[in-house]
Amino acid sequence: MRIEGIPASAGYAEGPLFDLDRPPAVYISKASPVEEKAALKAAIGKAVSRLAALVESVDGDAAGILEFHIAMLEDDALSGPALASIGSGQRADVAWRAALDTEIAGYETSDQDYFRARAADLRDIRDQVLRALSEDSETAAPPGAILFGEDIAPTRFLETDWSKGGGIALRAGSTASHVAMLARSRGVPMVVGLAASPATPAGVALLDAEHGAILLSPSPAEIEAFRQSSSSFAARQGEAQTFLTRPAVTRAGTVVRVQVNIAYPSDVDGIDVASCDGVGLMRTEFLFGKTLPDEETQYQAYRKVLEWAGDKPVTIRTVDAGGDKPVPGFTVEETNPFLGLRGIRLSLARLDVFRLQIRALLRAAVHGNLKVMFPMIATPEEYSQAAALFAQERDTLAADGIAHKVPPLGIMVEVPSVAITPEAFAHVAFFSIGSNDLTQYVMAAARDNAAVAHLNSVRYPSVLRLIASVAAFGREKKIPVGLCGDAGGDPAAIPALIEAGLRDLSVAPAQLAMAKAAIADVTV
Repeated sequence: MRIEGIPASAGYAEGPLFDLDRPPAVYISKASPVEEKAALKAAIGKAVSRLAALVESVDGDAAGILEFHIAMLEDDALSGPALASIGSGQRADVAWRAALDTEIAGYETSDQDYFRARAADLRDIRDQVLRALSEDSETAAPPGAILFGEDIAPTRFLETDWSKGGGIALRAGSTASHVAMLARSRGVPMVVGLAASPATPAGVALLDAEHGAILLSPSPAEIEAFRQSSSSFAARQGEAQTFLTRPAVTRAGTVVRVQVNIAYPSDVDGIDVASCDGVGLMRTEFLFGKTLPDEETQYQAYRKVLEWAGDKPVTIRTVDAGGDKPVPGFTVEETNPFLGLRGIRLSLARLDVFRLQIRALLRAAVHGNLKVMFPMIATPEEYSQAAALFAQERDTLAADGIAHKVPPLGIMVEVPSVAITPEAFAHVAFFSIGSNDLTQYVMAAARDNAAVAHLNSVRYPSVLRLIASVAAFGREKKIPVGLCGDAGGDPAAIPALIEAGLRDLSVAPAQLAMAKAAIADVTV
């Protein structure tokens, strides 16, 4: 049986299926509501301690995810309804499950990618506390197993030994989930959206995460064909490594700059600066975790990356909070956050936060080749307001005798209004096309929704025409144009992007080699 899904992290895995949906052990009830409340509080504390210990063994994006879980568990708003139910006579496990299931249901029925993707985080938090209540421990998956279930918890992913292979196959899941991001960064094959799969599959399975499918009870002929595809994929990956430290050049000799996207300053620790042309996107919203970062914290983070890059450019995006990236104490709850107060709109509404980031960026600019871009720009006035704030903070730093430098200021091209009329933005220093949001807005199709996943592709003529028009305008006006969305690292999309006129792509570090190999094969 072959079941089609959505590829979330490319690769192949062959191995036994491991059921992710095993129910937890039975909880032994306590004698009184007071003891039930104490048991729940102790279980939450135990879960927090377990997460804190796990944080010490990971870094970068993984640490940020775990810290997010800790912040939620420490938030009284999450445990309050369960404690109130216990006071009304419910057992701790029943009250906690009911309270979290209500939250999870709200996330799962949301029409926004982000909230559906975060349902997995809430399930993880729910189950960690339930295990702590019942003093249950997770059964480890056997080496090389394909983890199969409705969804997977980030902690389950981080505690699994992937060195012996294996993969992830989910009936639900999301390409935008925390686990999907982790899987891509670590090269773990993952397929989501396998809704048509049996309730309790067993035996050996074949996971094709390059095309998005799983084969259950495969025949000898299917196993042989699968292994040939897997070997071909591995060979392509191996060949791609030979391109890693070379400049990216097409068959016709056209040079393409390939930079990296990073989320945390520590991400650069595992990247050889010689393998890339700089940082095309440094996300800063992940610095805005449990508390809003002060100026010095931001300055040190930006300085670290700039000093690592040397004379190569580092493009830092001002905080792109809101939409799929809520930040406690900063973002606001909205019915449609993707079309609400997010990106530059939120920064301009919260000048107390934005001015601190601007000062940190101006100070850090003296340590390297910094470029700054504003997210979710829709009108020229938004850019002008942001640029004026840089000028104001420059004057303040100069008056105080603090070393600083004004970097080139560019914009993300992700709102269709910019892509349709780039001439209205001829005064910006550079354009960086955010293909994820641009495609989503143009095609009206969420990339983690299996029902419309076929529509969410940068290769549709409408999206490519907008990209080509921005690239052409940039060439005419001598304004640099790059792309920093997921499409830049997709070997299947790269030929079309180069044909559209792009000569600057920024990709996830794990995609560098394959992207350069794909560029070398382009005949345009």
